[in-house]
Amino acid sequence: MRMYDIISNKRDGKELTKEEIAYFVKNLVSGEIPDYQASALLMAIYLNGMSEHETIDLTIEMEHSGDVLDLSSLPNTVDKHSTGGVGDKVSLIVVPIASALGGTVAKMSGRGLGHTGGTVDKLESIPGFRTELYPYEFMDNARKHGIAIVGQTGNMAPADKKIYAIRDVTATVGCIPLIISSVMSKKLAAGSQNIVLDVTVGTGAFLRDLNSAKRMAHGMVAVGKAAGRDISAVLTDMNEPLGSAIGNSLEIIEAVEVLNNRGPEDLRYVALTIASEMVSLFSGKSHDECFENCKEVLANGKALDKFKEMVIAQGGDVSYIENTSKFRKADYCYEVKSTESGYISGFDTEGIGITSVILGAGREKKGDSIDFDAGIKMIKKLGDYVIPGDTIALLFTNDKSKLDVAKKKFESSITYSDEYTDERKLVYDIIR
Repeated sequence: MRMYDIISNKRDGKELTKEEIAYFVKNLVSGEIPDYQASALLMAIYLNGMSEHETIDLTIEMEHSGDVLDLSSLPNTVDKHSTGGVGDKVSLIVVPIASALGGTVAKMSGRGLGHTGGTVDKLESIPGFRTELYPYEFMDNARKHGIAIVGQTGNMAPADKKIYAIRDVTATVGCIPLIISSVMSKKLAAGSQNIVLDVTVGTGAFLRDLNSAKRMAHGMVAVGKAAGRDISAVLTDMNEPLGSAIGNSLEIIEAVEVLNNRGPEDLRYVALTIASEMVSLFSGKSHDECFENCKEVLANGKALDKFKEMVIAQGGDVSYIENTSKFRKADYCYEVKSTESGYISGFDTEGIGITSVILGAGREKKGDSIDFDAGIKMIKKLGDYVIPGDTIALLFTNDKSKLDVAKKKFESSITYSDEYTDERKLVYDIIR
């Protein structure tokens, strides 16, 4: 078998065989296939697409290209993945809810990159919290506590790391079959039997139109089923930041608010919907019954107790969760004020995410340091009426020189209208 023939087959619109895909993945990881040939194949896939069978085969091969966790000894394993967004602290809420209701959530999460935040960075804003555990510690915590969140290991799905690095520099990132294989190879390798995908849609999401998001969600669910997993996808709105807080310690504080049975209604509803789906998968109960169960563990404090249990088990200072006013405040705060009268009719949510990066809350490239105190507090939401001088958001940073650029970026991300429109749905669909 020759890589040249595999490239020409896909270039000509043919369906690749399982053997051809296996050859590509195996030899890419081993270094036998040069980047220029891998780039040619990925561009051919970008232009001609992949069938469902090809996508499944590619994902399974990528899953088994490195370490695969065996969680079969643990009960009711369930995982959750988000395709990314701004102010998306849902994992911090749904993981303890699902654990409090009998699930084992042994979750590997990523760091923020670009305009989207990362769960690992948020947790590391809790003093002492360890996101790097030895494998035996990770499994021990999951077994003892039913909950653990760590960073992704270096050996998991190495094919994805190589393929993504090439996609990133060859303008082939926005290819649905390649996105599906990237996301699902890591989730399958993480070992949970039950998986819930939060597929975000809108101006702050990777996919901005609902039809593309639905197509990707159906594809990911098909891959999960083919791999023998119980899986569903929840399509959620990302046309404005979720909740009010954007930034690492700010999002921890807001997540704790929800776990205290308070917090913004949009964040609370999305989190309850996703947590309900997680519990439904491992319990076999209906989504509606699980929704009520999830509300109960927020009201009685069991979900918050699970979060504290995880913080303690992973070395974090739980006093910051018991009293979130202990988190350090940024040195500088700037009020973004409305410049005109009207309804807030639109946010460029990606632009708001970029604003948080400018302030220091995120990183533009891997390896950049982040400021745990930096971020944004949204005061106004879509549909709110404002007049000149009304505060729309607060910008926080420890570097005063960043405020002017951040302010301009944020202001350019707001659209006003004379008419009120309220067509937003927080949850578009659930695909099972």
